[in-house]
Amino acid sequence: MRVVKTVDEVRAQVKEWRAQGLTVGLVPTMGYLHEGHASLIDASHRDNDRTVVSDFVNPMQFGPAEDLESYPRDIDRDAKLVEEHGGDLIFNPEPSEMYHEGFSSFVDMTVLTQELCGLSRPVHFRGVCTVVSKLFNIVKPDRAYFGKKDAQQLAVIRHMADDLNMDIEIIGCPIVREADGLAKSSRNTYLNEAERKAALVLSKAVFLGMDMVRNGESDCSAVIGEIKKLIEAEPLARIDYVKIVDCATMQQITSLDRPALCAMAVYIGKTRLIDNFFTEDV
Repeated sequence: MRVVKTVDEVRAQVKEWRAQGLTVGLVPTMGYLHEGHASLIDASHRDNDRTVVSDFVNPMQFGPAEDLESYPRDIDRDAKLVEEHGGDLIFNPEPSEMYHEGFSSFVDMTVLTQELCGLSRPVHFRGVCTVVSKLFNIVKPDRAYFGKKDAQQLAVIRHMADDLNMDIEIIGCPIVREADGLAKSSRNTYLNEAERKAALVLSKAVFLGMDMVRNGESDCSAVIGEIKKLIEAEPLARIDYVKIVDCATMQQITSLDRPALCAMAVYIGKTRLIDNFFTEDV
């Protein structure tokens, strides 16, 4: 397992693998890997002959008041996890390698990025689409793996790949949770003991919503209302959004008469966490 810093090194290695007739999977990450990332690497290792993991905190998807500088980083720790789970190459570039001086080309999207996280993080998805497009062009994988916890991101990337005729299979993998239910996230490290306990309100809200849908509730406002009531009862929680949207368009719906996503973003103290469920998984 190698760690490389340059685009040329990645391309040279992938070219060598292709000459041997090997398939290649890509797991794009921002590093500080956890069991959720490990599950993506496991899936790629299972499906492909070789797996590339990108480990890059992408400055383009952070707004000016967000946590770019404090976002956790530990490449040595990451390398150990990647090797343990069958990854073959880590691409860990510097920002200057991905965005050279004078960089001025971007990949943007309408509609799907205008709801949910796109409302409070207006530059986020342009940064995501741009960096993922670059990674797809650099690695040219057969398959790329993304977690369903970032459900809007997954929908955006699938749509981008379809719109731009990218010959890559986009695979979504299930949310991985702590034993007490909290969705795995690199940002969980920001939480103090009291906030960590309070953060369980997100998974409790998800499980409540799933139970309501499972029991036949089809009115979106009823589901959202009960979820908000639960979250608002936690003093350390502040809701950014709780919404139910069409899986294909990410636009809000009023009735669960089609495949839908119930998504939430909640501040626990100063830390913004997300969680969700798809009605098709209930």
